[in-house]
Amino acid sequence: MMETASGTWQRGARFVWAVVSIILLETVLLGTAMLPVILLLQVALNWNAPPWMRVALLAFAFVPLYLLFAFALLVYSAVATRLLGWRTPEGVELPIADFSWPVLDWGRYLMTIHVVRVFAGPAFRSTTFWSWYMRLNGARLGRLVWVNSLALMDHNLLEFGDGVVIGSDAHVSGHIVERGLLKTARVRLGAGTVIGVGCVIGIGVQSGAGAQVGPLSVVPKFAELEAGASYLGVPVHRIH
Repeated sequence: MMETASGTWQRGARFVWAVVSIILLETVLLGTAMLPVILLLQVALNWNAPPWMRVALLAFAFVPLYLLFAFALLVYSAVATRLLGWRTPEGVELPIADFSWPVLDWGRYLMTIHVVRVFAGPAFRSTTFWSWYMRLNGARLGRLVWVNSLALMDHNLLEFGDGVVIGSDAHVSGHIVERGLLKTARVRLGAGTVIGVGCVIGIGVQSGAGAQVGPLSVVPKFAELEAGASYLGVPVHRIH
């Protein structure tokens, strides 16, 4: 009975520390990313000029300052998770309720990705900056990869070849939760693969070069898509 109580206390302590640590990290990341913006605003407000000129400066500076903040957040977040070792463990089946360190690291990793996609995603999705952020955050991406979706998670378990295109609102991740178990597997998309708008790609999926998945389709976990083939449906079936 004492062992059970001790184990429960340890799980609770790990969970509390994970929550506290992610709050502290995001406070530092967001604050640091905002720092140059605040400094520039302070300079503008103290500028010795007519009020209308200060107002005009602040109005026209909004977009550049937002982009500066968003880009800084991309960099700081990716560097922080790399240094802290927060990643999604590959090829595991772990009970979430145990709050083991691999599960908590996965949770904290996904939370940092979520914060970045909320604050920086609208500005940088479908640009080279978003692909660059994903690489820095652990993804293995080839050249000219275009990601027009903010629903890609577990970056360290994503492996895309050259010229892969991810359509708007497509969901690709390396994890799934089934019956209280966190299950993970790497997703590998061959060169030239195109994932259509609103698709859901399961864990462990592999595609050959040039495979195409039509819009609103679901590719089941561990499915293998043939090179040059086209797929559509829920679940997908080959149509060409």
